[in-house]
Amino acid sequence: ADQVIKKSRFIGIAKRCTSWDSAQTFIKEIREEHPKARHTCFGFVGGHNPVTERASDDGEPTGTAGPPILNGINGEELSDTVCIVVRYSGGIKLGAGGLIRAYGGTARLVLRASERKILIPKSSTRISTHSSNSGSVYATATKYQGIVENESYNDKGHLEVTITCDTADFD
Repeated sequence: ADQVIKKSRFIGIAKRCTSWDSAQTFIKEIREEHPKARHTCFGFVGGHNPVTERASDDGEPTGTAGPPILNGINGEELSDTVCIVVRYSGGIKLGAGGLIRAYGGTARLVLRASERKILIPKSSTRISTHSSNSGSVYATATKYQGIVENESYNDKGHLEVTITCDTADFD
């Protein structure tokens, strides 16, 4: 997304990043692509329980760039997302309200235009049980559409498996 507001150019860029480290790498790449930009502000939301959130105003007045971008990500109900808004200043001061609207609006534009991927939370557990329980283990995994992996028997004859299921309410 790209928009011009009072002679300042705002460029919005969004990418799926599953970690803060990968988001930082992407932010660095964008800064290198736009070396003459006055500000490169961003918001990042990632992870699940706990959620990691980061934002930067990059020299803009406190709270006028990073938080509105972060609000855009949260408002679109996204996770594992970094959104960057690059500003080329046009010399006209926008004021705090103008900056908030410009950064937040550019973030929303790029986020709404971006491809979305629905992620279903999954849970994995590793269990060890007597081999006589193997039938129950496989039946329960099947009941909840679980995937059984890494099956082995230890030296005591116990079955060890990893079961992965969609996170769900188990009755």
